[in-house]
Parts: sequence; structure tokens; C-alpha cells
Amino acid sequence: MSAVRTLPWPLVALFSAGYLAPYLLPTTVGRLDSGLPLTATQAGAVGSALLLSAATAGFLLASRVERTGPRALARAGLALAALGYGGAALTGAVPAVVAGAVLGGFGSGTVTAVAASGIAAVGAAGREGVRTWGRDPHRVTTLGLLGVSALAGALYLTIPRLGPGHGLPLAAMALTALAVWPLTGRLPARTAPVRTTAGYDRLPHPRAGLLLAAAMPCWSLAQNALWGVSGRIGLAQAHLTEVTVGAVFAVALGAGLLGVVVAGALGPRLGRALPIGAGTALIAGCVALSAAATDLPAFAAGEILWNLLYPVVLSYVIALAASLDPRGRWTVLVGSASSLGTAAGPLAGSVLAAGAGFPAMGRVLAAGLLLVAVPMTAVALRTGRRALPVTGLPVLEVPVETPAVPARRAYDTASPNL
Repeated sequence: MSAVRTLPWPLVALFSAGYLAPYLLPTTVGRLDSGLPLTATQAGAVGSALLLSAATAGFLLASRVERTGPRALARAGLALAALGYGGAALTGAVPAVVAGAVLGGFGSGTVTAVAASGIAAVGAAGREGVRTWGRDPHRVTTLGLLGVSALAGALYLTIPRLGPGHGLPLAAMALTALAVWPLTGRLPARTAPVRTTAGYDRLPHPRAGLLLAAAMPCWSLAQNALWGVSGRIGLAQAHLTEVTVGAVFAVALGAGLLGVVVAGALGPRLGRALPIGAGTALIAGCVALSAAATDLPAFAAGEILWNLLYPVVLSYVIALAASLDPRGRWTVLVGSASSLGTAAGPLAGSVLAAGAGFPAMGRVLAAGLLLVAVPMTAVALRTGRRALPVTGLPVLEVPVETPAVPARRAYDTASPNL
């Protein structure tokens, strides 16, 4: 059987569609500011509301994907995203734009929840003994990150050429949701859990999961605080032109693609503790460097290296969350917690920069990243060298609760998926 044929492409596509909203947040907020009668703070609040809605969907649906059925839930999320973002793109009325952004954000969060649960499920299938490339949740995650990075990079280059207006990034997210819809036919219609063990619905590894989920808002906030003000750093502090700043961002997104490829090539060879701990420490240095930049070399180095490292570490964090629960509930909860930090990041960066200046902001954010790296690395070390029991059962009994065979049939792994 070819390894390529075992890849669950619907999950990769759903992951890319769900994560597109935070990747496009800077241009979405910028277009809302310039295209509507909104201040910069108000536009940022709309972006935060969008991401908070996505996080809310993840928290609400973390344990309901199996019960409702991945196919139905994915289609509902894609429909909400298309309707919400599409409606917001087609109107100039601020209340309607806000409502559409919030509705679309809930759809994005729903899609991400389905993708995260599915990625954890293919990891469980891999632990059952299907040792194929596509049964590694880390590599499925890196493919999803590769897809969303490439799509976001293309949109960052294309949207400015299509003219002004707030609707273009929103329309891009709506069209992406519609494009992914046909792939949902390969998702399982419903997975009825087999209640053979008392307490099966309890989350396994609660301490490790809660620690990771508590660290993720801080991890995401620190980086998105920088992302939200990077343009201002380049223009006001490094004294670069808008064209030069745009070129730096384009190269940085390309570096992000390279980072995803490297993460996929490495896979689990380095474990999870080293990439998460050392990677976050290096990101902290990049944040401080970029925030203190006063010329092109320093600004470009900080932004490019940061974008190179961020998807690498994120892919290992998602894989770590997936390893905590084969049903994907911790993956969804950790991703939703990360969305909370993403939503608050731009506002936090603006407040810190206004109160203390860009260099001091960078030092504060870097210190925060170093602090949260400690518990994240501890979770990776604790879970990295042991099998994953679920409610006391040996790992070989996990497929009894989350059947792997029906999932393989649902993804047509015995036939070409391309």
C-alpha cells in the first residue's frame, strides 16, 4: 500500500480552512480599518471577536465530534464560515460585518475541531500498528500547516493587487470554505462510541492536558502581540518603506513554508520536548530582536527567523496534544486555548508598545515565552517516554473505544486519495 494513499486529505484540507482566519488576521483587521468607518482599535476588536468565536466553538465541541458525526459537523462549520464571511464581505454596514465575522469565526472553529479530532484519531490508528506516513499525526499536522501557510502567502501577495475594500480577505475565507466542502464526503458520517468502560468519557491525562492548555494562551498571545505591531515597527522604528516591509513579510511567509517542510521531514525523530522547549526559546530571541530592530537587517532577521520557527513548534505542540487523547478532545481544547491568546495578542501588543515602546514590549514578550516554555517542555517530557493508557486500559485497547477500521474505510485508504 502506498504511503501517499493513506493520507487523510480531508483532514488536511479542513485544518487549512479552519486555520486560515488567524493567518489572515493582520490583513483582515487592516482592511476593516481602512475600508469601514472604524478606528484601528475597533477594527482590532472585530478581529478579536472573530477569533474568540472560533475558540468558543472549539471549547463547546471538543467532546461532541464523535457524537454528532465528523461529516455533519464539518459541513455545518463550512456552511457557517461561507455564510458568515461571505455576508460580511458583501455588506458595508458595520453591524452586519461584525455579525458575519463572528458567525464565520464560529464556523472556522467548528471546522478546526473536526480536523483536530480526526488527526488524533489517525494517531490512534497508527498506534494500532498501521505504520504508514499518513498515520503519524505530526506529519498530518505539518501538511495542514503547509497548506494554510501556502494559501495565506498567496493571498497576501494577491489581495493587494485586487484593490481596496474590507471584503477581499473575508471573501477569500468564504471561498476556501466552499472549496473544501466536496472533500467532506470522505469523512465518517457518525462514530458511535462503544461504552465498554466506565468513565470512558473522562479526559485522560488531565494534569498534563490542563497544563498545556493553560500555557497555550500565553504562548500564542506573545507571538501575535508582535505580529499585530510588526508593520508599525518596520515603518516607524526601522524607518523602512511600506514596500520593503511588505517584501520582508513575503519572505517571512516563505520561511514559514520551509519551517513546515522541515518539521514534516524531522517528524518524531527529535521527540517533542526539544523542539517545543528549545524552539520556543529561540522564538523568544526572535521576538526581542524584531521588536528592537532599527534597520532592515535586524528587522528582516527577526521576522524571518520567527516565521521559520513558529510553525515548527506549533506542529509539535498539536502532535503533543493529540497524543494525550486519541479522541482528539485535548487537541481541540489546546487549539481553542491558543485561539484565545491569538485573539488577545494584537491588543496586548498595542497596549505594551504604547506604554513602554517597542523594545520594552519585545523584552516582556520574550520573557513570557521563556516562562511558558518550562511547563510545555515538562508536559512533553512527561508524556514522551510512556504509552498512553486511556482510563487505565493498555494502549492496545484504545481502538476498542475509537475504532480504526471504519475510519480507514471512511478515508478510502485502500484506493487513491489524490
